[in-house]
Amino acid sequence: MKLSGLQIFWLMFTFETGNTILLTIGPAIKEANQDVWISYFIADILGTLIVYGATKTALLYPKHTLVQYSQIILGRLLGTVVILNYLVQWYSVLGNILRQFADLTITLLLPKTPSWTLFLSMLLLLIYLNFIGGIEGIGRCAEVFGPIIIFSVIMLIILSVKDFQILNLLPVFTDTGVHSIWKGTLTPLSFYGESVIMLMLVSFMDKPENALKSACLGMIFAAIIVSIIAFCVLLVFGQEISGILRQPTFDIASYISVLDFIQNLEIIAILVWILSVFIKLSVYFFLACYGTAQLFKLKDWRRMIWIAAILFFVLAQFYPSNAYTFSFMNTYWIYYMLPINAVGIPLFLRMIAAIRKRPSQT
Repeated sequence: MKLSGLQIFWLMFTFETGNTILLTIGPAIKEANQDVWISYFIADILGTLIVYGATKTALLYPKHTLVQYSQIILGRLLGTVVILNYLVQWYSVLGNILRQFADLTITLLLPKTPSWTLFLSMLLLLIYLNFIGGIEGIGRCAEVFGPIIIFSVIMLIILSVKDFQILNLLPVFTDTGVHSIWKGTLTPLSFYGESVIMLMLVSFMDKPENALKSACLGMIFAAIIVSIIAFCVLLVFGQEISGILRQPTFDIASYISVLDFIQNLEIIAILVWILSVFIKLSVYFFLACYGTAQLFKLKDWRRMIWIAAILFFVLAQFYPSNAYTFSFMNTYWIYYMLPINAVGIPLFLRMIAAIRKRPSQT
């Protein structure tokens, strides 16, 4: 299984787009108000630094996965603790996203569909893609889905321009301040922090030397798209309305009306979200299965697919509904995953590796 630099670019782009657009814009505007564009600008820069740091750490051992080189750097015991920490993240977030996918699909598209049928349908697709193609198959899907997402988003942005109200950007800074802007930054930044998947993905590249450029460009493009959409939401609805909307991206798409003919474009926003979420679920599914198999030294990682699928079905079935998603995001995701998994552990691994690789003084 090998990934090209282009596939890493599209993987990072699609992975970071859908859920970041869906779940971060409303909470960020609620905190930063009309200065949300400053929050996203800061988050974009810091998110790029996170993927840069994670990729540089992985490039210290480009032929090894996180499971392997964390034990090389820290020893078997502490390395295992680090691995288990990431496995908890991958397993928990996959069950949560699966539940979120079913709830939103039922709300927007299929109101009478039992949630378990959507869990099962998505899991069957994940099983098929991972069993047949592995991470290379996921990369090929991202190459197809990425351009579709970009084209769809650009079309929605162009059609919403006529509803922009520039005054919604005023006043700048005076009503918010540094604290509120920073709180607005944390939500999108925590989602950008998921780019630490590069700690695992670099080892699957055919040319690891292309990893840094491809991953950073993918993050930058995703961050630009997300920031532009947040900007559009603010310009159309203003900070008071945007801050109370649960999914403002879908609302702005449904608000578009051109000559009373081009309407009800929320289906395009749903398409963007589903394509992106499918890639995110696929990547997390692969990482969870492959990482667990390596940790327990299973010769064939695909055996974990069947066990993981059952576990994810159960997790999704018993996760609470959408309200839990925001609680999960405002607690574990922002205050644990972001500082520890996205920033702390990669920096710690890089620091210890640098010390261990330093030539001894004679």
